[in-house]
Amino acid sequence: MSHRIVIVGGGAGGLELATRLGRKLGKSGAARIILVDANLTHIWKPLLHEVAAGSLNSSEDELNYVAQAKWNHFEFQLGRMSGLDRAGKSITLAPMLDDDGQVLMPERRIAYDSLVIAVGSTTNDFGTPGAAEHCIFLDTRAQAERFHRRMLSHYLRAHANESEDGSKIDIAIVGAGATGVELAAELHHAAKQLAAYGLNRIRPEDMRITLIEAGPRVLPALPERIARPVHQTLEKLGVTVLTGAAVSEVTADGLKTADGNFIPASLKVWAAGIRAPGFLKDLDGLESNRINQLQVRPTLQTTLDDDVFAFGDCAACPQPGTEGRNVPPRAQAAHQQASLLAKSLRLKISAQPLPEYRYRDYGSLISLSSFSAVGNLMGNLTGSVMLEGWLARVFYVSLYRMHQMALYGVPRTLLLMLSDRIGRSTEPRLKLH
Repeated sequence: MSHRIVIVGGGAGGLELATRLGRKLGKSGAARIILVDANLTHIWKPLLHEVAAGSLNSSEDELNYVAQAKWNHFEFQLGRMSGLDRAGKSITLAPMLDDDGQVLMPERRIAYDSLVIAVGSTTNDFGTPGAAEHCIFLDTRAQAERFHRRMLSHYLRAHANESEDGSKIDIAIVGAGATGVELAAELHHAAKQLAAYGLNRIRPEDMRITLIEAGPRVLPALPERIARPVHQTLEKLGVTVLTGAAVSEVTADGLKTADGNFIPASLKVWAAGIRAPGFLKDLDGLESNRINQLQVRPTLQTTLDDDVFAFGDCAACPQPGTEGRNVPPRAQAAHQQASLLAKSLRLKISAQPLPEYRYRDYGSLISLSSFSAVGNLMGNLTGSVMLEGWLARVFYVSLYRMHQMALYGVPRTLLLMLSDRIGRSTEPRLKLH
């Protein structure tokens, strides 16, 4: 019987790994590859801020797992992991319900020889009172689309109410990391586009965006030479940037900060901090940290089980030479780890030693919608090169194209690029529904 590799999580890393293994091992019959995810489609998570603003139509950029599995020689199982039996080498999938609450799929068990957990992360509200009730998170496509519908509803109500000369919309974004910064710029772009399409009772300057960061500056995880021009650009766009402002409570009308200020907001997004899904904590005895990440060795095997791997945002992988720090939860880390595991699992089947993961930082790029982009590229020959403007935007877009190439191959990606170019000339620049 062929080796069974079960991959839980169809995010960028898990889907790329399943695709690579399917092409290498599934096609030849050397292994049976099974991908498990709670959704039927995939969208690249760094694009969710564009879905929220309406700059991206998610239904056009989504990937169908069933089709991807057929094309790349792996299997897809719809389900959400709820338990692990390490002794019996199987996982449990929770029952799936349809829209009417009826059982669509009963609880199931899937056996494995090697298990890879790549379930990503969710937003961490740090237990802030009212955050879960009144804020929208941007962890999934459904959440991003929910925000877009709410924003569009404000515009449609104002447009229909002819007795008003105008209206205003207050949006607060908690967390000035990459997601918060990019969302703020994308929303400013959306305000201009909505006015251009005739929904102009809310003028662009009447969309009042406040970006709130508890730390001393925006983009705290990136170098200050990147954060500084980003902060300046946001302020030029009219975004109010508050640093050193910790949110202590969220209400239906706005947010309260620890220093006693109140920020009014009808739409609130929480984009500060991450944590791994709660079911990973004490998962059949596996070690996890305070934010539920599974502790792994440099081989990406969990510390207590050689047959269970974890990578991406849900794994705490040590980073040598950094005084106990872990590999940062970034898309490039997940891509690197997926590439390594594609080799490691082939070696494991043939009982060979596994290589160790070493994180390589190739730089960071931040998109400020159509207005600008800022970042740096890092390499052995060039060192650190600062980029800004049009060139940085080109490199930023290329990251998504590289993700597509890993999933679709070069020919299909080129066709998708051509299709996108044609679509821009025949469709609205902003999703208006």
